[in-house]
Amino acid sequence: MTKNISAEEMAKQREFTAKCAEINSRRGSPPTAHVHTFGCQQNVSDGEKIKGMLAEMGCGFSDSPEGADIIIFNTCAVRENAEDRVFGNLGALKHEKRRNPNVVIGVCGCMVQQEHIVEKIKRSFPHVDLVFGTNALHTLPELIYRQLTERKREFYVPEGDGVIAEGLPIRRENALRASIPIMYGCNNFCTYCIVPYVRGRERSRSKEDILGEARTAVQNGAKELLLLGQNVNSYGKELGTDFPALLRAVNVIDGEFRVCYMSSHPKDATRELIDAIAECEKVTRHFHLPVQSGSSRVLGLMNRHYTRGDYLKIVEYIRERIPDAALTSDIIVGFPGETREDFEETLSLIREVKFDSLYTFIYSPRKGTKAAEMPDPVSAEEKGEWFRELLAVQSEIGRGLYEKYVGQTLRVLCEGGGRTDPSLLTGKTPQDVIVDFGGDKELIGKFVDVKIERAYQWALTGKIVNL
Repeated sequence: MTKNISAEEMAKQREFTAKCAEINSRRGSPPTAHVHTFGCQQNVSDGEKIKGMLAEMGCGFSDSPEGADIIIFNTCAVRENAEDRVFGNLGALKHEKRRNPNVVIGVCGCMVQQEHIVEKIKRSFPHVDLVFGTNALHTLPELIYRQLTERKREFYVPEGDGVIAEGLPIRRENALRASIPIMYGCNNFCTYCIVPYVRGRERSRSKEDILGEARTAVQNGAKELLLLGQNVNSYGKELGTDFPALLRAVNVIDGEFRVCYMSSHPKDATRELIDAIAECEKVTRHFHLPVQSGSSRVLGLMNRHYTRGDYLKIVEYIRERIPDAALTSDIIVGFPGETREDFEETLSLIREVKFDSLYTFIYSPRKGTKAAEMPDPVSAEEKGEWFRELLAVQSEIGRGLYEKYVGQTLRVLCEGGGRTDPSLLTGKTPQDVIVDFGGDKELIGKFVDVKIERAYQWALTGKIVNL
């Protein structure tokens, strides 16, 4: 059952914010905070809230931990290399602690929802002062206050299926893009994935709270609204609503902006959702729909709740309703028990679908998941060979794929300096394709029509028309 943090608890945290601000105001200069976020866009959104709370406590910010008064690592647990990076960076912070014994070093996020990670931090990183879990984000003012007044190590990782805390301040990373969580957690329990264990069960924000945040973001100049969730397609089930209805409601907010979303699960990619996207002019024509494998047998082992055939029917309907849609996906190579025959089915699927691009990974075992206990007889060397073969096939598919855009005029959100040439401007099409074009920097943050003149394997170039 969803637990909404009470207004009384949020008021209490605002009181601690004021107390921290008072302490910090007595310093010779404002304290500096460094917040480093690892991992997904949901983590980036959490990092924006951490920075928002610290700003209200009177902190300024630094891009480097060196010399900072508060250092917080907001961590990811999806892949082992992300955890290794965190530990490497944590180890380096012992020098900061020697230089300034009063620096507050904190670790939060998905990693610390795992008991063995917390124990490792306690044992191996004595210079870490504060550890707090994903369900404790809203208590940061109280936790920082205790660090400023008591200077004791604290580990606060409450258990449970997760909470929703409304009204947290936000310091957005990008003036043009507003990341808006619409739900948290996941009920799918894919056998390779740690997310349900570290983020809790699915819980959706109310449509009114989401729409309120979206309207405010647009009023403040946001040109892209990124709706976030571990599985946005299952939004609202416990509230008696659904994701298509939310998209339609966001689409009619006044203003010129674009709506995109992540992440999606194929099992909940309904015809109603595809119809809504087809009919909502502000929603991007880009479907990132992670298939993970082209083998129905492996999909069963992964507990994905769809077959190869199911996935292909979704793709067929997308292309029927939205012919200009771009389709991207995730692939895991070398899942436990995967055979060469299974891998061949994945190759045949990507040849059949012809994805615009793929995010590809060699399977990484995560402690606590079912897949980590499965027999895995294929060697790392062979998995590496499969991986390189997959990349070669996708590269061949991608070669010339963007030629279809040449001669078309596309609506592009201008985001900054060029990718193919620094003297140009850059933006993205409704299909999430990079476009570089000539123009004045005053166009940054505006939508422009660009006629595509040239296609590369990963980007387009063109000329502004109708200015």
